[in-house]
Amino acid sequence: MNAILSSKWSKVFVFLLCLVPFGLLFHRFYLAQWGGQLDALTANPQQFIEHYTGDWVLLFLVFTLCITPLRKIPGLSALIRYRRMLGLYAFFYVCLHFTTWLALDRYFDWSQMVDDISKRPYITVGFTAFVLLIPLAITSTAGWIRRLGGKRWNRLHKLIYVSAVLGVIHYYWLVKSDVRKPVAYGIVIGLLLAWRLVFWLKNKKPPQKAPVRAASPSTPA
Repeated sequence: MNAILSSKWSKVFVFLLCLVPFGLLFHRFYLAQWGGQLDALTANPQQFIEHYTGDWVLLFLVFTLCITPLRKIPGLSALIRYRRMLGLYAFFYVCLHFTTWLALDRYFDWSQMVDDISKRPYITVGFTAFVLLIPLAITSTAGWIRRLGGKRWNRLHKLIYVSAVLGVIHYYWLVKSDVRKPVAYGIVIGLLLAWRLVFWLKNKKPPQKAPVRAASPSTPA
């Protein structure tokens, strides 16, 4: 299995597969604008696009968080090659999500945007989740790993956990009534974080005490 996952063609395939949601959304947009199917984006296109892209943000965050536990399975260690790509796709879809809200909901009214972020809790939480993903996308390259050092880079990229949790809270507060989807995302992300906690506690080594040497008769006490 590792041989397949290590193939450059497998990575190309996964890259193109990750573009499918965007392609389907663009197809709907094409049908609504030029294909004569005005309901292709539903009666509320802005809301549909926001929810559609928001769903894929959370899905790609879940996919990214799944890489670490799955690569512990024998034969799947090469999955680590896909973690950066999946994380960047999460950032790509969150940019689409944010741009849709800014362009179609707020019409690039920056003052209203700032007012919403400061006064509406679900927008505040969602915007915070978006901002936390920015440094992760910027520092995702091998060059940044060298600049920051492995330990600092790993600590920084733990922000993905915070962003995923905030994304679920944002979704939960947004929908208000039918909370089945955000609850489902919350359960999956909660289990992934619980696995990490258990794995960390299991592998945490207690500090080793220096062996006590008995004083020799010639050594002063």
